[in-house]
Amino acid sequence: MTPFSALDRRHFLKLSAGASALAGTLGLSHAVAATVTSLDDIVALSALDLSRAIRTGDVSCREVMTAYLDHIERYNPTYNAIVAIQPRDRLLDQATQADDDLAKGNYRGWMHGFPHAVKDLSATRGIVTTRGSALSKDWIPDVDAIFVERLRRAGAILIGKTNVPEFGLGSQSYNGVYGTTRNAYDHSLCAGGSSGGAAVGLATQMLPVADGSDMMGSLRNPAAFNNVIGFRPSQGRVPHGPSGEMFYQQLGYEGPMGRNVADTTRLLATMAGFDSRVPLSLETDTSRYVESLKMETRGLRVAWLGDFGGYLATEPGVLEVCQEGLKHLVDIGASVEAVAVDFSMDELWQTWLTLRHFLIAGGLGRLYDVAENRPQMKPEVIWEIEGGLTLNAMQVYAASNARSRWYQTLDRLFDTFDVVALPSAQVFPFDADIHWPKEIDGRPMDTYHRWMEVVIAGTLSGCPVINVPAGFDPRGRPMGIQLIGRMHQDLKVLNIAHAYEQASGLLAQRPTLVPGAG
Repeated sequence: MTPFSALDRRHFLKLSAGASALAGTLGLSHAVAATVTSLDDIVALSALDLSRAIRTGDVSCREVMTAYLDHIERYNPTYNAIVAIQPRDRLLDQATQADDDLAKGNYRGWMHGFPHAVKDLSATRGIVTTRGSALSKDWIPDVDAIFVERLRRAGAILIGKTNVPEFGLGSQSYNGVYGTTRNAYDHSLCAGGSSGGAAVGLATQMLPVADGSDMMGSLRNPAAFNNVIGFRPSQGRVPHGPSGEMFYQQLGYEGPMGRNVADTTRLLATMAGFDSRVPLSLETDTSRYVESLKMETRGLRVAWLGDFGGYLATEPGVLEVCQEGLKHLVDIGASVEAVAVDFSMDELWQTWLTLRHFLIAGGLGRLYDVAENRPQMKPEVIWEIEGGLTLNAMQVYAASNARSRWYQTLDRLFDTFDVVALPSAQVFPFDADIHWPKEIDGRPMDTYHRWMEVVIAGTLSGCPVINVPAGFDPRGRPMGIQLIGRMHQDLKVLNIAHAYEQASGLLAQRPTLVPGAG
């Protein structure tokens, strides 16, 4: 078998004239080989195929790093997904060291030699972590977030960060430090957020896999807007931290994203598992997440909650695209039933406002306390903090009680249904220069995040939720579907999502990329 490193570009192109010859050359499947016609097309490999190619020596880590950095250099100026990019020579040196380690039998893990950019809300040792705020623009952590430690141990090489909104607030990834991230399918549109840079990095093939985090749909909304997978695991599955407060903050935490469900699941296996520094994190048998995702789908039952009987405002076309997407589950033997839940959605929204105010004021209040900082904080951040400062203990307890009742309501649904389905957003991707929609189909939005109310049902439950692609509107704008599973049934949700992916074929509809000027 001839490794890439033994081939010059011209000889490789000759070899790649026939898919069968290429498959023999690379040791890859014919399906994968048919998509690879140059060294640049390394970036088109799935993460699992890339991992196998590196481990068998069919591609070198230095070649992988070169291909990705060249791709980022060409397209990132248009989309602005990757920020804080590290010096090229330093990254190539790390890739060469990874090759040397592999030659000596020191295989680090399935991400050996992978270029990886961490969401810019999570601490990365030695790499600036701004959290999208001018107040943190010079912060270089001396420790990694727990899941970042695990990525490094699995062999990832950190090339930079992925862009976010300021402090991760809002489902539109713009900030005063790095600017706006733009949609992979139309760079005049927004990317969603707060994992906007991560989602666009995947959709534009600037990253093999990506990590994100999710409090109010931040793994789901940008995945929907960019036609990729985003998975919010069960509460505690991926330890969030290290952080100062470890018990009350259970609404926002990290999860994996991928170009397909299999890659996403493999990354979850790396990120998940108990850590004693996070006392509510879950013991997890991660070996189960590297097995086949195939399952029997005949007889699956799906509850479609739609817009909660007209309660939610939705842009025309959103529900129709999602309902069309759900037909792919019917095609593989599932049944989809429209269901109404016996719970006040307005109470759920007020519960959300209380708990979010409480947690954000607790986390960012110390910055707000310094009056000189406030002019550098966007109005939405100040609104959240000041909302939290008005709360009393009994209001927070009442909200937690309401959250508990919502969990029980949803849990009863799982006695009958395997998953619950909702749109992943109430609008399609919108103009990137608009911070947030002020109205939806004539209905005013009274807060900066009301247009994403559809995601709080999943967040407040703490249950596993995945975004899968629903399809596109006539303008080519992507939309996604949330599939929510019973608490701790993460693998079952991933199994169903994988079956949906295979039946729909929607992830194969890739964007036409626009290179940056210059």
